[in-house]
Amino acid sequence: MAKRNAIIFGGVNTCARALAAYLVPSEGESLVENLLIVDKYSVSPPTTYLGAEFKEVLTKFNVTYRQANLTVASAVTASFDPPEGQEPYSYVFDLTGEVQWDRPEAIQINNTLRMARHVGLEAAKRGVAAYVRIMHPFYECKEKGTHSEKDDPKPDGVVGTWWHETMRTLGAIEGLNLVILRKALVYGPYIDYGPVMSSISMAAVYGYLKQPVKGLWSPGKHPMHTIHADDAAAALWACAEWMASVGGRAKADELAGEEIPFHNDKSKVAEVEEMVPPDRKIVAPLFNVEDDGQLPMVEVATRVAKAFGTSFEFFNFLVNTVAKFKLEDVVEDINEAHVSAWTTMITESNPPVPNTHFTAYTDIYNLKKHVIAFNADKLKRLTGWKPKHPQLTEVEIHDLIAKLKAEGSWPKNDS
Repeated sequence: MAKRNAIIFGGVNTCARALAAYLVPSEGESLVENLLIVDKYSVSPPTTYLGAEFKEVLTKFNVTYRQANLTVASAVTASFDPPEGQEPYSYVFDLTGEVQWDRPEAIQINNTLRMARHVGLEAAKRGVAAYVRIMHPFYECKEKGTHSEKDDPKPDGVVGTWWHETMRTLGAIEGLNLVILRKALVYGPYIDYGPVMSSISMAAVYGYLKQPVKGLWSPGKHPMHTIHADDAAAALWACAEWMASVGGRAKADELAGEEIPFHNDKSKVAEVEEMVPPDRKIVAPLFNVEDDGQLPMVEVATRVAKAFGTSFEFFNFLVNTVAKFKLEDVVEDINEAHVSAWTTMITESNPPVPNTHFTAYTDIYNLKKHVIAFNADKLKRLTGWKPKHPQLTEVEIHDLIAKLKAEGSWPKNDS
């Protein structure tokens, strides 16, 4: 059977780099015939962090990178046109969307909902075999147990509301062979965003200072489930292969369709023409993905701390109480304690890495109480996907730090 041609839209600052490396590995056979990656960033010269692995992917003969403004529908349309003599693109991976938690609603509407709709409409028009949309864990999960795809967790803030709304918008597009993959908190080599990677940077500082890592949200028994970036990439591919194998959206809805409930201000429907009316029932194939660890927050923090030769403990009751009501008052105090140490680490590193993209500075979002628990049983059952990185461990952390040190983006302060 001939291999597919695939496009990755967006996500170079999140999971697209890992997905590209999975589809076209540096060693071994490509899973796709040709791969096109389209995003707003320049890769030569780079205007965002790329990582050593992705740089190698970009040199492959069957990989093309195109810089484009995906908020413009014509740019999206042009991206679907294959080079002369090449078969059309039949797998589309939609990793577009604004992931910064503090962006205003207007930015989320334009850069998440409208952008994905442009891509989805064009994909439907082209009749692609599979359209896989990533969903980041912008939800407030329950503090005990895990969520199946049938559960209805509340979207978290403005970012969660509009990412969730985007699922409804895509789900309403006729003829779109859509699969939604909702992932846990991602970590791994070259991943430079999110609460887990923020925790790793901070733990590195406290290991350097030979002090215990301190955290909020005692007793920390709430779930904070994770997924390795390589396993998230494999799951995206598994979803595409599954959709292509079942033969289209109608059958996919029958096998894995879930209702995507309305979670927005009803008055917005009159203002945002791309929105689907709140009373319209939207059903789309939805899969969760996480590793097998199902770790609580305190265990994640403890393992991260141990990887840097230190321990984890909670802030005192007073700090925890203040954080519950006014987290912004706590953030700067926490940052002050370790940002200056990070500066010392990168300048005194051998060799120095003063221009590293990684930082020990953390923001309110990364310090928030994240309760993330999305059971992946359905994905395993229907697609056969299994994690190759079953849980976050000290070994996994050592591996990703070793790769960052090798590319010269992480300080080497070993005595």
